[in-house]
Amino acid sequence: MSAGTAHRQNSRLREWIFFYILSIIAALVLSAILVEATGGDWRPVMNALLDGSLRRPGRWGETLGTAAPMLLVALGTIISSKAGLINIGQEGQLFVGAAFATYFGFLLGGPGPLNVVLILIFGAVGGAAWAGVAALLKFWRNVPEVLSTLLLVTVGGQLVAYGLSQPWLLLAPLADRGNRNQVSTQLADDNRLPRPEIFGNEVPSAVFIAIALAAVVSVLLARTTWGFRLRMLGRNPRAAQRSGVGQTRYGAAALLLSGAFAGVAGAAMLAGGGFAFGNYQLVPGFSANIGWTGLLVALVAREKALVAIPVAFVFASLRTGSSFVGATGVEGRITDVIQGFLVLALLVPPAVMFLRERQRARAAATERV
Repeated sequence: MSAGTAHRQNSRLREWIFFYILSIIAALVLSAILVEATGGDWRPVMNALLDGSLRRPGRWGETLGTAAPMLLVALGTIISSKAGLINIGQEGQLFVGAAFATYFGFLLGGPGPLNVVLILIFGAVGGAAWAGVAALLKFWRNVPEVLSTLLLVTVGGQLVAYGLSQPWLLLAPLADRGNRNQVSTQLADDNRLPRPEIFGNEVPSAVFIAIALAAVVSVLLARTTWGFRLRMLGRNPRAAQRSGVGQTRYGAAALLLSGAFAGVAGAAMLAGGGFAFGNYQLVPGFSANIGWTGLLVALVAREKALVAIPVAFVFASLRTGSSFVGATGVEGRITDVIQGFLVLALLVPPAVMFLRERQRARAAATERV
């Protein structure tokens, strides 16, 4: 590498860092102004977010547990995006995957550790099956996957709701649900993912599974022939087909894998318990917008599996910290707006750098002429 090339790369790296820092500072300033405008004080709100997500005993364990399914959903989204497919139905795929995990987990039973593995496997099968409907519509009838996956979220939610109304499907016996309606039977203690204690925090095993899968996905996409072909399909489908990369084969596989990851996230939420995840049983609203948030994680991470790890942690911190914001007198939903500002802050630098690179290319072309 020549000295000039190294200088240009270092200069552009500094520009990237500068724009990211500037954007994040701007997002935080806008968030503080918003809090002040709603009658609050930004300092207590910030302290409440930090207490709820990190500083209070046991809170960073909950934050990690919340980040795990977000990361799993993001990994599936990254795979489908690399193939040039837009899957925005993760919320439904997660919910259906959790329903499959619940039904087959209780149907098959078995020793505790084996049943935990079965729950995760059938969660993946359920999510992949629901994404497979969109894949079938895409490659059989050419229905845009962005439309079919979105519409299937509502259909999936209604199907799971029906299952939770039928004792022969998902509904718990009356003795197990008391006065509550439409809940499944709670998983037995030996059918739950372990939650080892680390520095006084219970950390669900799903966290380690998600991080390991992020590393695997990163290697597969960057270092294997399969990943190269997937990226080729996403960047230039016509050239990929001429090179022998079947659009139906690789595209359908990408959508199925995307749904499978969302389904695993649902199964991990079921078997891992934790923050707002139904207390080891399937309930209405079980997905808790984790599918939508995981989609945002993939978007902000710019389709990079390893980058999605810290991004998922940031989004999870906002979610767990929001439960403490109400004590400051400010509406806890204000964290959703802060999250929106952060998403915009992390998306602005790539757009700015794209415009700057295009200007440089035009200037170089003008100089040659």
